[in-house]
Amino acid sequence: MAGINKVVLAYSGGLDTSVIAKWLQQTYDCEVVTFTADIGQGSEVEPARAKAEAMGIKEIYIEDLREEFARDFVNPMFRANALYEGEYLLGTSIARPLIAKRLVEIAAETKADAISHGATGKGNDQVRFELGAYALSPSIKVIAPWREWELTSRDTLLAYCEKHNIPVEKKRGTKSPYSMDANLLHISYEGDILEDPAAEPEEPMWLWTKSPESAPDSPTYIELEYQRGDIVAIDGEALTPAAVLTRLNQVAGANGIGRADIVENRYVGMKSRGCYETPGGTVMLKAHRAIESLTLDRELAHLKDDLMPRYASLVYNGYWWSPERKALQQLIDYSQVYVNGKVRLKLYKGNVIVVGRESDQSLFDQHIATFEDDAGAYNQADAGGFIKLNALRLRIAAQKGRK
Repeated sequence: MAGINKVVLAYSGGLDTSVIAKWLQQTYDCEVVTFTADIGQGSEVEPARAKAEAMGIKEIYIEDLREEFARDFVNPMFRANALYEGEYLLGTSIARPLIAKRLVEIAAETKADAISHGATGKGNDQVRFELGAYALSPSIKVIAPWREWELTSRDTLLAYCEKHNIPVEKKRGTKSPYSMDANLLHISYEGDILEDPAAEPEEPMWLWTKSPESAPDSPTYIELEYQRGDIVAIDGEALTPAAVLTRLNQVAGANGIGRADIVENRYVGMKSRGCYETPGGTVMLKAHRAIESLTLDRELAHLKDDLMPRYASLVYNGYWWSPERKALQQLIDYSQVYVNGKVRLKLYKGNVIVVGRESDQSLFDQHIATFEDDAGAYNQADAGGFIKLNALRLRIAAQKGRK
């Protein structure tokens, strides 16, 4: 790729991206700018600065994006009740458009010619990063080292580090055998024994959640307050979007909530087995559907359910910045105008149980729904004509002998 003088690298400070930083300098004879995002992964990001400086990097960006991530990406997605293939809460997927956005913004600020990332050529993340980058900066150049270099294993990466004097942190204890990705919404695990779909995950693998068996024997009750489809308070305490998710992760994880073991269909074509911990998100999905059940018109709710799989696929496949996702978001956000109120939940040994919901915008009318005397609010005799009209096409087909 010609004409590369400066590259902005999505940089974690780990083995892969440290090798990439040096590889970019050598292969393209270019200046490297590093960008490290704190999106709630739970590990310290500041050490990335010292590692980048040790490789002679002058422009280093380290940013706390937790609030933007929760407010502008997680919350809009949960208004849609997005769930990919019925199980995956899209924790990794939803973080990529934010990182892509900042990569191209920093590229513009620093007058860089290209961006780079550490996603492999087998995964979804390369698609998500690059679709997002091209949508926001059509002329940007993208360098994906895993699709170019000959470093194909951890051993070859370590050998490269030794050859080029790249410091590799030696951690005490046993290194995790899993490939993991974490942010404020979830943590994912792939690799090692998980590559066999028949193998049960080992209990020590899970980092954020207790097992249901070891969770408390007494339930935890919480109350969530909603405004326009977003949680704004927990147990009466007003919280920012990031603080909401942090609190829910803690309380749900302690009650054994949020584990998922999935074989999913990657966008690049292969099936992949992964395990996920999404404690706060699991609570958010259940509670949001509960408040919507009270406040959404029936046909609007059903329309949202019809559109949700398409929306989830757009997020999963990397089309967050596409016109179709933006158009769907407009509809979804319109649907949330009256999604206000409170939901009470019982968290118990892996279960999220709705025990109450209330709203000033509730469409539930007890006078109509009651099994007791409704004082003429609903004429039950009207149901007969309603049924006959809806049965007309069925009766005609039966009369014609159609099965």
